[in-house]
Amino acid sequence: MKKRLNQWKKSPAFSGMILFLGALVVYFLVQYLQVPESFWSVKTYRNFMSLFKSFSPLILVTMGQALLMLMGIIDISIGMQMSFANVLAAMLPQLLGIPVPLAWLIALAATVLLAAVNGMVVSYLRIPPLLAGFAMISVVKGINLLIAPKPGGTVPMIANQVFDSMIFGVIPFSVILLAVLYGAWVYLEKTPLMKSVYAVGGNERNAYATGINTTAVKVKMYLLAGVLTGLAGLCYTAAYTTGNPITGEIYGLQSISACILGGIALAGGWGNMICALYGVGFQILIQTTVPKIFAMISKTTGVNYNTYWHNLFSDSIILLGLVLTIFAVKAQRSSLLTGLQKQVKGGAAHGQ
Repeated sequence: MKKRLNQWKKSPAFSGMILFLGALVVYFLVQYLQVPESFWSVKTYRNFMSLFKSFSPLILVTMGQALLMLMGIIDISIGMQMSFANVLAAMLPQLLGIPVPLAWLIALAATVLLAAVNGMVVSYLRIPPLLAGFAMISVVKGINLLIAPKPGGTVPMIANQVFDSMIFGVIPFSVILLAVLYGAWVYLEKTPLMKSVYAVGGNERNAYATGINTTAVKVKMYLLAGVLTGLAGLCYTAAYTTGNPITGEIYGLQSISACILGGIALAGGWGNMICALYGVGFQILIQTTVPKIFAMISKTTGVNYNTYWHNLFSDSIILLGLVLTIFAVKAQRSSLLTGLQKQVKGGAAHGQ
């Protein structure tokens, strides 16, 4: 048991799990303090499950960002690409009279194509991902605003009803979707492609020297990230029944911070998808819980606090979590390297 615990402590997801579990405990504690008489009712469960519906676009964008960050690539435009899918899905039926299902397929395909272009710019033209991301934000934002100068569009209510539904009256549709996509990650993780991804993230030159087509690997991961980003845009469309040209802009930075919070190394080569999920879960719980804490304080003291205070405290907690996670990841990697060096020295001594 102790050996297994020590192995888990060396896992990339360990620090993210600690942050997530801490935030989860605080979330339910605040829920209990707010309404102790109904805490053990179905309402508490439904309130928690509703977070998946509200934040599933951010979760999917974070999953896409994680695929890129494992290679040491940061795409700050990924949130704006989500808005691109959202705007196309909502506006194509209204502007061109295209059937809604076809419009959604076009939106998904167009987002994947956009991600592919971004990937080729980074991989083949060797433009730094950060600069490519800045340029892509401007281009996509302009396209979005040309298509939809203001929020609007045509979204059938059946889409919202399906997305808001509870399978067997217990599990939200969004949770099923996320579970299926995580299952796809578990399968992907066992493929040679993911071994190449970790190799590229660890040291791209060494990966290339061993015969890995690093350019092709990057483009493939951009394509997969594009699929997740497109699905995020469709989820946003179904959840909020509108097309918003700029709503996803902040998702780029939020997804990066979520990945780091979960334990994915900024330089690449360290982490996995569960890291991203722990990180985004921590972020969501903090952003949800802090306003409730201020509401309790206001009720007790009679002093009203505006949303600036909410943002200040929630962002400060997230910043602290980022700092702690970065130090934890460095310590984990250093410990792992030390252990490997000892094994190598021990093997050399045994050989002599």
